[in-house]
Amino acid sequence: MLHFNTIPEDYVKKTAQCAQLALGCSRAAHQTALRGAATPAQLASLTPKVRAFVERSAALCQPDHVHVCDGSEAEADALLQFMQKQGTLKSLKQYDNCWLARTDPADVARVESRTFICSENERDVVPAARIGQKSALGNYIAPSDYENAVADRFPGCMKGRTMYVIPFSMGPVGSPLSKIGVELTDSPYVVYSMRVMTRIGSKVLEALRQDETFVKCLHAVGHAGVPGWPCDPQRTIILHKPADDEIVSFGSGYGGNSLLGKKCFALRLGSVIARREGWLAEHMLIVGITNPQGRKRYIAAAFPSACGKTNLAMMTPTLPGYKVECVGDDIAWMKFDKNGVLRAINPENGFFGVAPGTSEATNPIAMSTIFRNTVFTNVAETEEGGVWWEGMGRAPAKLTDWKGQAWTPESKTPAAHPNSRFCTPADQCPIIDSEWESAEGVPISAILLGGRRPAGVPLVVEARDWKHGVFMGASMRSESTAAAEHSGKVVMNDPFAMRPFFGYNFGEYLKHWLSMPQAGRKMPKIFHVNWFRKNDEGKFLWPGFGDNSRVLDWVLRRCDNEPCYTETPLGYVPREGDLNTQDLGPIDMNTLFSIPKDFWLQEADAIGKYFKEEVGSDLPKEMWDELETLRKKVKSS
Repeated sequence: MLHFNTIPEDYVKKTAQCAQLALGCSRAAHQTALRGAATPAQLASLTPKVRAFVERSAALCQPDHVHVCDGSEAEADALLQFMQKQGTLKSLKQYDNCWLARTDPADVARVESRTFICSENERDVVPAARIGQKSALGNYIAPSDYENAVADRFPGCMKGRTMYVIPFSMGPVGSPLSKIGVELTDSPYVVYSMRVMTRIGSKVLEALRQDETFVKCLHAVGHAGVPGWPCDPQRTIILHKPADDEIVSFGSGYGGNSLLGKKCFALRLGSVIARREGWLAEHMLIVGITNPQGRKRYIAAAFPSACGKTNLAMMTPTLPGYKVECVGDDIAWMKFDKNGVLRAINPENGFFGVAPGTSEATNPIAMSTIFRNTVFTNVAETEEGGVWWEGMGRAPAKLTDWKGQAWTPESKTPAAHPNSRFCTPADQCPIIDSEWESAEGVPISAILLGGRRPAGVPLVVEARDWKHGVFMGASMRSESTAAAEHSGKVVMNDPFAMRPFFGYNFGEYLKHWLSMPQAGRKMPKIFHVNWFRKNDEGKFLWPGFGDNSRVLDWVLRRCDNEPCYTETPLGYVPREGDLNTQDLGPIDMNTLFSIPKDFWLQEADAIGKYFKEEVGSDLPKEMWDELETLRKKVKSS
């Protein structure tokens, strides 16, 4: 719990009596549109724990006004009006209710180096091998440093602003798989984006009256930054305290750092809560796949950012008779039900997708989803009031780039930032699954793992068993992406695509995964896929996109235990002719599925080095055994 002083009674009265709430509209408009303003009666209607959190935080941050969000359309309209006046958003007249935001150029991505997990014991966060050192699997902060970071940044940080109280549900309100949070923020951009990405407002407050359990989320942008985008990049910090179900974020308005329901709650704190309660919170998409015979199954898939998650979640299959429907494109919460079936929900309510590379050719479903009710951030703007980004198609002759500067195709800098985003409601997706808001979740038949590996790694490999599948996840490697602050294309270890998102010791995380098989449970099969293998000329060997349905076809046949496989040192792969490549033209299947001995011996050494240097004695013995099995099988191949 944050150690804030109790809010003085006269301050409560002051905030309650505000008529204008700093939203840039007339007094009458505010009284009509913002019925959730924090009057004494409405503050009293908050549950005791929520009210205490709001009062402590207001005493610390000293906002001029407090507004309790109800999630209404009128409230959203008032926010949009204010952000236009403030210069945070610009209306995109070419589309229906779409908006453009340009951030401070120093606030464009998740800041992993400034993201910390707090615990009394460092080993709760960092594996044994990295105690007292920098870890690639989580940044530790001691409780005293945590409190100092808060004390250094938050006192008075909301002066002159409104503190918005956002009650939000991760997952459908009332689902036994869902969790509730309350985010306090001084950013209307965050409020509006949280409205898209989560379920917010009065229904959530009502659910809190039934169960007061919630995650406390405090966010402030700071007072530096460019006009229209307040932030404080030099002092940005994102803090998590799992023992208190608490998240604190300062200095960044970028979604990954400020929409605290997303990576912070759904993954970092979510993974801790999942371990505590016996389920899984994972960086995974969820899709439903119906085969030509009308049989539908669901799969979950873990890929690092910008490795094709959204494209797979919104796939248009090229195989006749196949249908793909989207449950979620980024995060899966999964729990075994009383019948032993692994059930999954998408805890989010929207898509926060990477724009560059999204086009009618690569993802027509996304393109038909995002041009209404959407906030675009750091994309380029056309003269007609539309948007453009690299990979979308031929560039117009004139654009305004993501920094607000004139741009032409001859310009030497990108028009859109490589990590530019669209934030759009999930229910607008034309292939949204009919069960995407199912309270009980959808049944998972298979789990896919993968990354961007240009060399050595076959198109698809099935794990021999659950332990082997966990090893596949533990040893995942992928080229880095623009979603974080890394530069250049470096192959990085990214276990389970969770490297930036572990809320606790990675060795314990693996033990939790290994504990999943229990009597009566129907365990999904696990596969590793790689759409990105290249030939010696640097050309992709596999067409990808809609043709990935051919891989899913084989995956589902294996889920039915069809004997359409052969064993290799890495696991099971399709035999010649088992993968449907009809009408694809020439595909170099031999290279696509080759397992170069020298490459894999080096890979085994790299994995072993990583395990030793980053995890050490906390690595489960089963992982060392699987690594030794890999070495032996490759050597004898």
